[in-house]
Amino acid sequence: VRVVLPAAPGSLTDPVGRIVSEELGKRLGQTLIIENRPGAGGIIGSQIVVDATPDGHTLLSVSSAHVTSPAVRAKMPYDTVKDLAGITLTANATYVLAATPSLNLKSVQDLIALAKAKPGQINFSSAGSGSGTHFAGEMFKQSANIDVVHIPFKGIPESLTDVISGRVQFTMAPIASSVSLIKEGRLRALGVSSKKRSSLYPDLPTIAEQGITGFEWDSWGGLLAPAKTPRAIINKLNREVVKILAMPDVIDKLRALGAEPNPTTPEDMDAYVARQLKNAIQ
Repeated sequence: VRVVLPAAPGSLTDPVGRIVSEELGKRLGQTLIIENRPGAGGIIGSQIVVDATPDGHTLLSVSSAHVTSPAVRAKMPYDTVKDLAGITLTANATYVLAATPSLNLKSVQDLIALAKAKPGQINFSSAGSGSGTHFAGEMFKQSANIDVVHIPFKGIPESLTDVISGRVQFTMAPIASSVSLIKEGRLRALGVSSKKRSSLYPDLPTIAEQGITGFEWDSWGGLLAPAKTPRAIINKLNREVVKILAMPDVIDKLRALGAEPNPTTPEDMDAYVARQLKNAIQ
């Protein structure tokens, strides 16, 4: 069984996908090959699974970029909803708004004030055009009514590197990808994107608490298969992954990443993907 991760190591998709996949291999009694295939906002990896034989031996572990990437592209090589079948959502996680320490910003409002004082001169990075980090940054830009410039990179590690160095002023990144950098003082955390504060940083206010009323953006993960995979296989995989997401050690590993288990039925995942894609396009 091959699990394709359409993102680079360092993204939230990678550790969550690996945690679930490694346990799935044990439960299925099969060798599971985990393959990172980043590029084009997740399209390259997703296309591999769309084209694979629909027998349950090629799976796709995705993040919210699965729906945000198609929203910014005029033409897709596959149909995001029709060509892939949901198995289950796996986890939800928050983003953190992080700035370069050299600016010495203390809050979200400090960043907004700086951006308004220097319109068009402040940059924010993302893991690539159409990625979840791109959408989160654009949502913040719109909600805060600021003129900032998007700088896309090939992945989250590259995106964070330029914020650390100060070449880019801020970013919106999965909290799991930035937690160690924040603790080391290489990034300055200003706020989290979720509705509630993160258990990893209970003292860090949400963006909404800091004057951007109603702001909320969560990253999510899920597992899919080629669309024509037999329903019996989809259901079996769903049962196994749902059991995995209820294992105490798996829950602990996910929470250490700032993520919470979020299992669903295959039908609910399909509906969720369709709904999220519609919202992203709007």
